[in-house]
Amino acid sequence: MKKVINITFLFALIVLISSCASKKQLETVRLELDDVTNDYRRSQTQLDDCNLKYTKAMGETESLKVQLSSRGDQIQDLKDQITDLKKQRENQMAQVGDLTVLSKKANDNIGNTIKQLEQKDNYIKLIQAAKSKADSMNLALAINLKSVLARGVEDEDIEVKVDKTVVYVNLSDKMLYTSGSASITPRADEVLSKIAQIIKSRPDLDLMVEGYTDNTPIRSSCMDDNWDLSVKRATSVVRALQTKYGVNPDKLIAAGRGEYNTLADNSTVEGRAINRRTRIILLPKLGQFYELLDPTKMPK
Repeated sequence: MKKVINITFLFALIVLISSCASKKQLETVRLELDDVTNDYRRSQTQLDDCNLKYTKAMGETESLKVQLSSRGDQIQDLKDQITDLKKQRENQMAQVGDLTVLSKKANDNIGNTIKQLEQKDNYIKLIQAAKSKADSMNLALAINLKSVLARGVEDEDIEVKVDKTVVYVNLSDKMLYTSGSASITPRADEVLSKIAQIIKSRPDLDLMVEGYTDNTPIRSSCMDDNWDLSVKRATSVVRALQTKYGVNPDKLIAAGRGEYNTLADNSTVEGRAINRRTRIILLPKLGQFYELLDPTKMPK
């Protein structure tokens, strides 16, 4: 502001002096005016620069205020999280305390469970050993039966098989009986005599005879139906083993299955022929079975 007043004063002075001053003096005043004008312009430029810096500084200040406010919110959030974590830690410490109280009971329960599993494992070993022994005995018996029946008997109507825990012999009805009756044919005597030899040499075995028929209805003066026929055929075989071949009747069981429990489709001739059969099953005595399960004979 002072510079503006000075410029005005000098201008007036120049006008006043111009009328009486010499040209040399006028030129000197003009030079001073130029210097003052240049100073003014430089000062104005500096003032503009200061204004720009001030504006920028104010903007940065506002930005810093916003950032500071945001930092304050973040700090509060972190404080809240710390409070929650402290609560969670307190809860976890309480749970750990409860678990410590329960740990002894849990260890006792685990110990009891392990003991039970060991007992079950020992029992499984016992069952496996019994099964292995029973399988070996049945295999040996089946081989023995096949060997005995093969000597002098070549017939497709005889089948020796091992099924689960038993050995059995399947005999077709045409080899054992006359058609539609329970009378045993002379052709069956040789087979029954060989089976009797096996039974008499093995006091550890029982023998069950099962009779089967097809589904063709039968009714006669001595047969009521297929149930009756199957039972009487089984009884005829049992009676022959007892009376003709001296098998102990305490070892013999007779059973009739009738037209049920078929092996093939009864709608064909071949299927009905397969279903008409007699099965002789060699069973281990219960005492022998329990002996296999004797814990004192369990493998170590």
